[in-house]
Amino acid sequence: MIINTGARTDTAQWYAPWLQRRFQEGFALVRNPLFPHKVTRYELDPAVVDCVVFCSKNYAPLLPALPGICARFRTHFHYTITAYGRDIEPLVPSIDDSVQTLMDLERLVGAQRICWRYDPVLLTERYTVARHLDTFDYLCGRLAGHVDRCIFSFVEMYQKLERNFPELRPISLEDRDALARGLGSIAAQHGIPIQTCGNNGDWSRYGIGASACMTLQMLGDANGVTFRKLKHKGQRKGCGCFQARDIGAYDSCPNGCRYCYANRDPERALQNWREAHDPESPLLLGHLEPEDEITQGDQRSLLAAQQAALF
Repeated sequence: MIINTGARTDTAQWYAPWLQRRFQEGFALVRNPLFPHKVTRYELDPAVVDCVVFCSKNYAPLLPALPGICARFRTHFHYTITAYGRDIEPLVPSIDDSVQTLMDLERLVGAQRICWRYDPVLLTERYTVARHLDTFDYLCGRLAGHVDRCIFSFVEMYQKLERNFPELRPISLEDRDALARGLGSIAAQHGIPIQTCGNNGDWSRYGIGASACMTLQMLGDANGVTFRKLKHKGQRKGCGCFQARDIGAYDSCPNGCRYCYANRDPERALQNWREAHDPESPLLLGHLEPEDEITQGDQRSLLAAQQAALF
């Protein structure tokens, strides 16, 4: 099975000591977001975890722990570096600081295990199509040869985002075409494979691959193993990813990104980080309660038969 550490919150940036402790103790507990007293236990053991996927906007706090983790587990890393400043990503490092941290990460894990995410692509009066393409060109120039590929997506205009981000400008079909054409051309010039994420249309005419940020083929190629040929159900419509089990929690990321879908309220997330997190608890937020019901997670191997025998 695949463990994801960062789809619900940025554990690498804000919860690195907790994450390191979970790998040392060999398990993590996860509350069901819909039924809070239902808790799932996942063993963090190479015998039952085929790959650990990390997603972050700042790996610097986790770098000291990665050699030990990578020595035991197959791994894959998504690193989000966008064009935005603190007006949109309040507690995310600057572009140049992020690039330097990515270089530090690459020295530890290798470029083949790193996917650079340039998403979501959104438009405001400040962040125009031209600014995106200029910044993307700069980033490609810095990151070429240091990442396996680039993944981008257009922002989804869901109701909460429209309410909390009033200066956000809808992306027209013309804008999407101009962005996709420009991103595809720039990535090709720098030799970086590029693909979309989620239900973002077919841009193959611009050399852009289909949506699938986390496939068994991708994880296997990055780690030199072969997975069974299994159906990829995806996380949502238009998604070609393989399903992973996340050990984080919603409403817990202090980054404060204004486009975030995982936080209902950035102030609540910051409060949870300050008051509800205990690095020694097996849960990211809070502790076990008497009425909690713990169930062992389904952790069957996805490796092809010959690979499973080797490991």
